[in-house]
Amino acid sequence: MKDFEVLKTLVSLNTIKDKENDKLTNYVETFKKNLGFKTEEKGKNLVMSVGENPRLGFLGHMDTVEFIDGWASNPHELTIVGDNIFGLGVCDMKGGIAAMLDAITETDFSKLSYGMKIYLTHDEEIGFSGTYSLVNNNEVFPDNMIFGEPTDNKALIGCKGLLECECYFNGIKVHSSTPAKGKSANLNAVKFIYELSKFYEENIKPFKENAFEVPYTTMNVGLLNGGSAKNSIPAECYASFDFRLVKKEHAEILLNKMNELAAVYDCDIKVIESIAPFINEVDFIKSDGCASFMTEASLINTKTKIILGTGPVTAHEVDEHISKQSYDMLVEQYKEIIQKVCK
Repeated sequence: MKDFEVLKTLVSLNTIKDKENDKLTNYVETFKKNLGFKTEEKGKNLVMSVGENPRLGFLGHMDTVEFIDGWASNPHELTIVGDNIFGLGVCDMKGGIAAMLDAITETDFSKLSYGMKIYLTHDEEIGFSGTYSLVNNNEVFPDNMIFGEPTDNKALIGCKGLLECECYFNGIKVHSSTPAKGKSANLNAVKFIYELSKFYEENIKPFKENAFEVPYTTMNVGLLNGGSAKNSIPAECYASFDFRLVKKEHAEILLNKMNELAAVYDCDIKVIESIAPFINEVDFIKSDGCASFMTEASLINTKTKIILGTGPVTAHEVDEHISKQSYDMLVEQYKEIIQKVCK
């Protein structure tokens, strides 16, 4: 563990947009077969298990985001400076995967009553395709699942939900000198956003769920694009909406209001994602609150879900890094969970 060989190997593989996932799954499959694991699925995802009646599962995504210029070291080469470990994905989330593998290596499963499973998924950074394929194929997940997203060693027992929508506003294009002959998609979009924002401020935002760092449902207009010329009334306008939900019912309330406004402002609405929030009870580890960001945990239906990974949280940053101390601590946390859940 002290030489970080597993993490070094994972970082050396270019899994941006799943490019070298096959090399990563081959490495992990060989690694874990030597520890008594059997392969249950191998393709874009890798699913392996050990022992009988698996009570615990670890899940990690293999893909990373692209890196941008400005790194002080080679992003695909593990670099250690003092207590810091640098490398693309070392935080999000190859550090979590490597810690899982190291914890498993130091566990004698012959002395445990229950087995465990490990899931390595693809396409988390873009569309959650890997996890969706597991769910759609009716994978039976263990009662207790650990997700190795970076949390700075805090055990998060919940996650906000997500409502993501795209809105397409329709207008009639004419010259700007005769606006009465046309219909401005841009103005309709602005009015729609104003009324929806006012409704959100009065009816959604006041509800608080203090388990989350940001204790209310948030609203964001991420993209707004319309028009083709300064002197033309725009016939089309596009807007994207992103709500991070603290309450399941907020999705339905917001969609009902958006559909009501769409009838007034000539808008077509497309729901991209609608995922419920969750908070679960945990009795085998101390809770440190809930995540405000989205994880694969939100897509999986099982008894207990914990988000627990390395730190500091430098995901998607230039010179992405974690600390040696955090990594070693995470291995011990994972080992303790295995012993408690699978004893």
